[in-house]
Amino acid sequence: MISAIIPAYNEEENIKTVIDICKENKNVTEIIVVNNLSTDRTEEIAKKEGAKVIFCDKQGKGYAMEAGIEQAQNECIVFLDGDISDYSDDVIYKLTEPILERNVDFVKATFDREGGRVTELVAKPLLKLLFPDLQKYTQPLSGMVAGKKSVFQKIELEKDYGVDIGLLLDMVKLNVKIEEVKIGKIKNVCKSWKALEKMSTEVMRAILKRANIDV
Repeated sequence: MISAIIPAYNEEENIKTVIDICKENKNVTEIIVVNNLSTDRTEEIAKKEGAKVIFCDKQGKGYAMEAGIEQAQNECIVFLDGDISDYSDDVIYKLTEPILERNVDFVKATFDREGGRVTELVAKPLLKLLFPDLQKYTQPLSGMVAGKKSVFQKIELEKDYGVDIGLLLDMVKLNVKIEEVKIGKIKNVCKSWKALEKMSTEVMRAILKRANIDV
């Protein structure tokens, strides 16, 4: 059985769609929306759609993910971003099948998309220099992941934009069984240059930290 976790900050426009995707998978027995200090109707809509809503009073995706992991009742956990409206109907199946059928420990999504400026200009060049073996992961910053709760609990997550790349690097360090699976094409909301600067800094910090380089 699967616990689906959706970290959410002001996602009233998309949260119903993401919850509906979770409902499509018969193995999902628990849908957790982590309300990460939203000021809109995210929590109201999520409750109306039957999701379990928990409140995380510390801003940051890593905090929200940790809160969800703590509450999850199943060993198999899948995370979906709350700001994406065009997931394929079988996205949860694709992310969790390696865990449920082949005993994989951690699965990271790859996908076709437009943009990816921080991925292409920051993450991939740094990984090429510092962790060349990780060049095989085409979307290292992807936030759509699945894994075993017992493995997630062995890692202390970054709390900001560095959480996704930090999670991948930590899983590699743990030497667990990892797969990257393609989930189709998705659209991400384009961030402002100011937001991209913050994201780039936090992604770089997470990578350099794991390369034992002080910043």
